[in-house]
Amino acid sequence: MRSTLILMLLLALACGGHEEKTAANSAPAPAVASNANLTPEQLGELGAQMQRNPDQAQELLAHHGLTPESFEKAIRDITENPEASKRYAAAYRRAGA
Repeated sequence: MRSTLILMLLLALACGGHEEKTAANSAPAPAVASNANLTPEQLGELGAQMQRNPDQAQELLAHHGLTPESFEKAIRDITENPEASKRYAAAYRRAGA
């Protein structure tokens, strides 16, 4: 179930999608993941690796100091920032997912 959610988030980012901001979270999102301090490009490469090797997703996340939940949060943070989302999507495509 988690891997399906992760894949859906990755696909949404690859297609340039982003969540709408509400009044409660109108501040710009940081351009990096707070848990492991990964850039959008690093997260894009990681997402592509997970897409290519879904059986190794847990290991890939752990190698970067992430859990499925922290990865999902980092992806949500990126989707709230159009520039970071573009950077993520470009890295995801370059990494060949």
